[in-house]
Amino acid sequence: MAIPDFQRLMLPLLRFCKDGAEHSNHEAIEALAEEFGLSESERKRLLPSGRQHVFDNRVAWARAHMKMAQLLENPRRGIFRITERGQSILAQNAAVINLKVLRQFPEYVDAREKPQSTSSSGPEEVVQTPEEQIEHAYVNIQENLAQEILQQLKASSPSFFEKVVVDVLVRMGYGGSLKDAGQAIGHSGDEGIDGVINEDRLGLDSIYIQAKKWEGTVSRPEIQKFAGALQGKRATKGVFITTSDFTHGAKEFASNITTKIILIDGKRLADLMIEYGVGVSTEVAYELKKLDSDFFIDG
Repeated sequence: MAIPDFQRLMLPLLRFCKDGAEHSNHEAIEALAEEFGLSESERKRLLPSGRQHVFDNRVAWARAHMKMAQLLENPRRGIFRITERGQSILAQNAAVINLKVLRQFPEYVDAREKPQSTSSSGPEEVVQTPEEQIEHAYVNIQENLAQEILQQLKASSPSFFEKVVVDVLVRMGYGGSLKDAGQAIGHSGDEGIDGVINEDRLGLDSIYIQAKKWEGTVSRPEIQKFAGALQGKRATKGVFITTSDFTHGAKEFASNITTKIILIDGKRLADLMIEYGVGVSTEVAYELKKLDSDFFIDG
């Protein structure tokens, strides 16, 4: 099943605390994951940043909102329990607990008044946690930027495209200096090989490159031709870079042969340019902070 949003987790979380005992975050996460029948892959699904599990993040925000409404409390760091108000809500046999229900409590309204006054949607419509909203917005911006980069690459000259390939590979740690890499790539016409670049700064191994602006999808015959050229050089490693995409047959062939050939399509090349700072600049940086609980330990 789909991972429940943080509002759907509120009532089950409060029921979990019904015994009045103190519980840890880990206990709640394990119990709710079992209740919702989440698979191992759903449990391990990460936020786009890769820093936190989606389900753990949603449980944390369900708990945080109910704490603002004083349905839960923290007797000590990392531990929480139900309050009398929380027990009272459960005694009413509530069918659901969500942000709309929590707004009946003045303490919750006071805590949420400013954020809600700037929101364009009602509280009952919110399904993503703040981290999810930030990270999904970030992903959307990155995807739009990648599309813009790809459009620019397709409109660029072949020589400029080769320069971009050199810049990306050097930023990734291949080829030594830009001068060395520039001498190695761009001399096309050698049996389907556009250039060769050192795998490391010492030149212990070489990687053969084909970097082409392509109008249509790159098919299997083109990869077979490249593989044959590598065999002619007794090479074991190659990278095929294009502004377009690869057919399923091309990908399947590359994955099944002994020679190691990495296929980089236009989308992945744009992503690598963003990751390694090629052709892009930082417009603004936001620093997301969290509470340092250890700082507030008295004594």
